[in-house]
Amino acid sequence: MSKNVMLWAGAGQIGLAIARRMGYGKKIIVGDKKIENAQTMAKIMNDAGYDVVPVEMDLSSRQSIKALIAEGQKYGDIKDMIIAAGVSPSQAPIEMILKVDLYGSAVMMEEVGKVIAPGGCGIMISSQSGWRMPALTPEQDAALATAPTEELLSLDFLQPSQIKDTLHAYQMAKRCNEKRVMAEAVKWGERGARINDIAPGIIVTPLAIDEFNGPRGDFYKNMFAKCPAGRPGTPDEVANIAELLMSDRGAFISGSTFLADGGATASYYYGPLKPAN
Repeated sequence: MSKNVMLWAGAGQIGLAIARRMGYGKKIIVGDKKIENAQTMAKIMNDAGYDVVPVEMDLSSRQSIKALIAEGQKYGDIKDMIIAAGVSPSQAPIEMILKVDLYGSAVMMEEVGKVIAPGGCGIMISSQSGWRMPALTPEQDAALATAPTEELLSLDFLQPSQIKDTLHAYQMAKRCNEKRVMAEAVKWGERGARINDIAPGIIVTPLAIDEFNGPRGDFYKNMFAKCPAGRPGTPDEVANIAELLMSDRGAFISGSTFLADGGATASYYYGPLKPAN
């Protein structure tokens, strides 16, 4: 029997929370570069009554993304997409961050957008980091939003010589995610589908714990201590937003980014997290 299909890239805690919230009654295909991660998530969900197939996939590879889509199409129409894959500034060099978080996410939005079913919805998980870097020029923003995917990594301002460090690369990638969602929303709309972005702050996941224990650990701990919420967030709080966006209640929302950071960005600009210089 044909089912509506959810594609889920990145077998982590945020993707798990969203898939549990919105994946009941659907065939879920979870892809991760480490097949063990996908298998672990599939077992957790299958043991709870969901219908999940794990596959190995590399977000930085168009061929791998297309294989994930093809696997989903075996079971029915592609109705939902979650991109929750990526690498953090403490996990990878500049080039890999740009190849996975920036280019790979753009390719997956593009490829899924070619086949998304009417009424479908996509969720891109970016980051608050994209909000804490100097404004780009209108031309740079437009390039991030609309440049052909195979030309993205050739943009002059994305060359490694123009990127200060891995955090800067990560911020650029997340800015691109948000701009790309806006442009893709126009294309997805032509198929009667929607796509939105969630920009989480510090959410307690294994990736965040890597950051806490990395070279910027004290920075991140200070950030959630001095944000209005006074704490990090949880994956389920991100899923709360995704539930709105992916349900009929979000039918008038597309091309938007929802910042969910406990007020950290507000504190960065107007509160105790504001840089001294």
